[in-house]
Amino acid sequence: MKLTTKTVEQLAKAPPVDDVWDTDLHGFHLRCGKRGLTFRLHYRTKTGKRRLLTLGAYGPLTVAQARKDATEAMAIVAQGGDPRAVLEEAKAETERQQQQTLRAYLDGPYAVTQRRKKDGAATLRRIRHAFEGWLDTPMSEITRADVERWQGEREAKGEAYGTSKRSLGALKTLLAHAAERKVIPANPLARISLQRPAMSEEDMAGQAAQRRYLEREEVDALFAGLEAYQQAKRQQRRRSRAHGKAYLPDLGDTTYVDHVAPWMLTMYYTGFRPGDLNGLRWEHVNLTFATIRKVVEKTAHHHPDPQTFPLSSAAVNVLKTWHREQGKPATGLVFPSPKTGKRLDRTAMQKPWATVRKLACLPDDLLLYSLRHNFASQLVMAGADLLAVSRLMAHSDIQTTIAHYAHLRPDHTRDMVEAFAQHAPGYRLDAKGEGGSLIAL
Repeated sequence: MKLTTKTVEQLAKAPPVDDVWDTDLHGFHLRCGKRGLTFRLHYRTKTGKRRLLTLGAYGPLTVAQARKDATEAMAIVAQGGDPRAVLEEAKAETERQQQQTLRAYLDGPYAVTQRRKKDGAATLRRIRHAFEGWLDTPMSEITRADVERWQGEREAKGEAYGTSKRSLGALKTLLAHAAERKVIPANPLARISLQRPAMSEEDMAGQAAQRRYLEREEVDALFAGLEAYQQAKRQQRRRSRAHGKAYLPDLGDTTYVDHVAPWMLTMYYTGFRPGDLNGLRWEHVNLTFATIRKVVEKTAHHHPDPQTFPLSSAAVNVLKTWHREQGKPATGLVFPSPKTGKRLDRTAMQKPWATVRKLACLPDDLLLYSLRHNFASQLVMAGADLLAVSRLMAHSDIQTTIAHYAHLRPDHTRDMVEAFAQHAPGYRLDAKGEGGSLIAL
């Protein structure tokens, strides 16, 4: 019979045992099974091979749409093609497109790559959280306009420019990863950057406060704060031992009650980044030759070779004392987590720093990272050349050192031009020493 809406509705009420073939379109028929009615198409390929194409179930697929699909399939056959192969290719392309979504790549290939890295899990979380609304978007369809809208939304929520910049950087790295592996044709955000907002006076003041050195009285206060922290810990331990916890070791005879003071002193004397201190191992430290040799974590992807850093006698004394009190280990983390024994979390020192800062009566906006800036600033103000400071700070480019610390250099150039002028014939200072005049030779 001819398959129409009316006839198929009747067949649905009383399904026949055999297939029902359409009288108008050769090969088009209806399979009546236990799961309901299904439209199918029998055809022969150009080579004479019989093929079966399942068009779909009646209900989700109407009779008219099934007939249209069957007609288009037969047109492909008439042209020497194979409609089943075309559909399979279309299905594969759809699956490939699904694999190209940000979510699929983030949860799939990129997750495997990031789990090999120290902060890989954090990177995955950052992308997933910052770009939650883009997760089902094909990666190649992300545009500059999307980024601009996204930045506006983040700013409206009060997110700092630096935070947004790091999130976009993480996404761009993911897209570059996908492009290198030919998952997408190219990185659509390769040349796109965030627009830096105009800084308010408060922003500029805050930035200046973050990257500054310590005044002499602040250094004294810092060391006093560290000592106060140690004394508070000792007092706390004495109370614990006196109230039923005598099994706890007495801290009265130890130089360092825990990792906080030696960690901060090491940062003060070396200028190391917090991540490099958290990852520092005894295998990296040579107390005999007063050096630390390790790969700088922030630039490891560009400079994987270890770098050697000299240690001052003060830094050596701190590490020697801590080494002795830890039982003189030959291997392992220098500053392991007291709770897990593993690497300290990247935010683990923020609470101790707040405590020390409060005990020292230091400004609330003084960041822990200021210990690193102080190290570089004091070196530059003492006359150290910028190239040496750049190496000690493990900057990947000396321009970073110049940009942040060159203004602190002693103004030797003024002394040079003044010395030149003093030796020039015919120039003399006046009686007050405030100026000079040309005199006849």
